[in-house]
Amino acid sequence: MDTSQTLLVLMAVPLSASLLMALIPSRRASIRVFESIHVLSITLVLALGGMLVASVVVTGETVSAVGLWFRLDPLGSIFVALIVVIGFMTGIFSLPYIRHDIETGVVDSPKVKQYYLFFNLFVFTMLLVSLSNNIIVMWVAIEATTLSTVFLVGLYNTKTALEAAWKYVTVCASGVAFGLYGTLLVYADAANVMADPNQAAFLSEIIPYASQLDPKIIMIAFVFIAIGFGTKAGLFPMHTWLPDAHSEAPSPISGLLSGVLLKCAILVIIRFYTLSISVVGPTFPQTVMLILGAASVIFAAFAVFVQDDIKRKLAYSSCENVGVIALALGFGGPIVIAAALLHCIMHALTKSYMFCLSGNIVMKYGTRDLGKIKGVIKTAPATAVLLTIGFLALSGFPPFAMFVSEVMLFLAGVATGDIWLVIVIALALTVVIAAFTLVVIRSVLGDAPEGMKRGDVPLAALVPEFLLVAVIIWFGIALPAPVVAGVESATRQVVQASGIDSDQTLLSGSLFAGLQSSIMDE
Repeated sequence: MDTSQTLLVLMAVPLSASLLMALIPSRRASIRVFESIHVLSITLVLALGGMLVASVVVTGETVSAVGLWFRLDPLGSIFVALIVVIGFMTGIFSLPYIRHDIETGVVDSPKVKQYYLFFNLFVFTMLLVSLSNNIIVMWVAIEATTLSTVFLVGLYNTKTALEAAWKYVTVCASGVAFGLYGTLLVYADAANVMADPNQAAFLSEIIPYASQLDPKIIMIAFVFIAIGFGTKAGLFPMHTWLPDAHSEAPSPISGLLSGVLLKCAILVIIRFYTLSISVVGPTFPQTVMLILGAASVIFAAFAVFVQDDIKRKLAYSSCENVGVIALALGFGGPIVIAAALLHCIMHALTKSYMFCLSGNIVMKYGTRDLGKIKGVIKTAPATAVLLTIGFLALSGFPPFAMFVSEVMLFLAGVATGDIWLVIVIALALTVVIAAFTLVVIRSVLGDAPEGMKRGDVPLAALVPEFLLVAVIIWFGIALPAPVVAGVESATRQVVQASGIDSDQTLLSGSLFAGLQSSIMDE
């Protein structure tokens, strides 16, 4: 099987798994049947996705399928890697989590079928976003992620869960409509100048004609795209669905939403950001991203501080970190693009890990209210240690993964002369650190509630978390060569496609040596 066929099979596996589960009557089939199909699906997706990403990173070549319709390029490979890895980890964590829900009577057999069916459909739609070269299909895939996850957000059928589901589908559908307007503007403008208008829907074919596109139309289109897909990414002020959906969804789904779905929307923005820079120059697209990024970080920092629900606190943290990524794109330049891509990776791993840990808390305490979650160190020691590490990692402390990308962002911001903005952002992130520190002091430490038995969650729930925390520490201490090569290749693709003139060193050799070199060049 060649790489083109592998790419199609990669998308077909989770789609086939979801269709197969849809055909199996939930009342007649054992829950183990749905679990088995689910595990087989996410395992195959991990294996096939890993093979494809490795092929792109090693060869630097793009994998195509069905003509121009589907492509896996260096930029897309980063996000496919996140989908397959985090999809596998949260998929494995789902097994003990959903079994606990069954034991406590929260879900029944039809709900288990619904969960695993839409989990796999969700993975398929995110892969479709990352692999689509057709900008219309890309938009359809983003909409499909909403439709596949709204039934997961409202899985528990409580009043708050159903309200969150309706808010999620309403806000995202309305917001992404702006993305459609922007997409159609790009398509129409490209069709006017391209030799073959039938090729105007394919991004790879539009980019060579960038110099002939109308700058005013592209500027308007990019604003629509930033608003539309920024809604899906959770950027302020389009973020309003995010805290409700993330807090009410089952914890593994929250991990996928925050860790991967938001990054898929960021990928779409980056693709149009690249095109916009090549048409109108860097100033306008960077200014749009700078405004959205700074506003998201500042707003979300204070929102994180005042939340009493652990999952809402983590959800607002996602808004803040997506703002950091947008801010990096706003600063512009190869090193900061690399920082944005690194932050996508680091935050995806860290936040999916933290939402899984919030699932441990829910299983142990039966609540998300931090006012009732006390003495975790005494009731669930392993979870307490992992939770403390997670809050340190989210705060950007060394030696954890997010420290690397945030340091790159700050130093590059100073190098571009945005010193006052860097100071404001640093102060906002200090508020986030204070919020997470208080959680550790008040909830992880202290006295446990009376009558709370000592004993951690099942080992099956801890294994994915131990694996994720090992990766987070590993990536913070020494980025693996394949990750460095993948980010460098993706950064080069963005730089070349956008026409940014720079001889800056990227990530080869030493990450910080490259960064220091770029700052000295400035």
